[in-house]
Amino acid sequence: MSLKSILAPVAREMHDVDALIRDRLGSDVVLINALADHIIHSGGKRLRPALVLLAARACGYRDGGGHVLLAAIVEFIHTATLLHDDVVDGSDQRRGKDTANSVWGNGASVLTGDFLYSRSFQMMVELDEMRVMRILADATNRIAEGEVLQLMNCHNPDLSEADYLEVTERKTASLFAAGCRLAAVLAGTGEDTQDALEAYGRHLGIAFQVVDDALDYGTGDGRLGKNVGDDLQEGKTTLPLIRALAETDGDTARALRKAIEDGDSGALVTVQKAIESSGAMAYTFARAEDESRAAIEALAGIPESPYKSALTQLAEFCLRRSY
Repeated sequence: MSLKSILAPVAREMHDVDALIRDRLGSDVVLINALADHIIHSGGKRLRPALVLLAARACGYRDGGGHVLLAAIVEFIHTATLLHDDVVDGSDQRRGKDTANSVWGNGASVLTGDFLYSRSFQMMVELDEMRVMRILADATNRIAEGEVLQLMNCHNPDLSEADYLEVTERKTASLFAAGCRLAAVLAGTGEDTQDALEAYGRHLGIAFQVVDDALDYGTGDGRLGKNVGDDLQEGKTTLPLIRALAETDGDTARALRKAIEDGDSGALVTVQKAIESSGAMAYTFARAEDESRAAIEALAGIPESPYKSALTQLAEFCLRRSY
């Protein structure tokens, strides 16, 4: 099943989200408009706003367009993190296209990311709900902490699986979790349902990132968003490498450590062979499957609906995606 077919129950609302994003990206500053147009046409799965829409509908939300506004806010926060990430990582390609920083420079990219953050908080005020602002403020802060932790851990071959998962939870899963909880808050559900949706989002976010990290050494498709070898070049010690190091020794382990320390993309083939021969890739996907299963289990108390089915299918989709 394709992502498009999974998201079919909220297809019309996703168009509304895209229209709102285009509208709210507008500015009387010419450079911001240029970067905004670049962002809009850079593609992307729009997975996080889709989660907000599906979770809100699964919780019975029917009133107004608050879920559309909330979905756009979450996407703005995510896009801001991408702009900053590309500067930190020195990336010149994302989803097969030039990054904003490679076209306009690091300064313009960082400041436009700041614009998106501040615009998202302007939009939060429109919802006139203190709980929404608190959850999003906490999530944004947690994402920033995750980014700093990842930066601190770059080129570190001794990074533990627990430390890797902490970075993953903060940097990626926290926004998934916040978006899903906020949808339940907007729908006026009780704490149990809010907790369940938050747990779903957190487990899904971890599964998504673990698979993303596996794609960097396997079947990643650079045209669609993941260029094989990017993480190695940036010195990111992700789960496939952590597990391979735990399962190898001697010359192989030394070669892996050196590749991480040097950020040596030229060693990619050697690293890929070590990951496969050590069983690290199978282990990584098994770990992602555990998180996907936990996400689905978290939905047990949510009433059956096409929206709940789509949430379940998303958790399954993230395991077999190639981008």
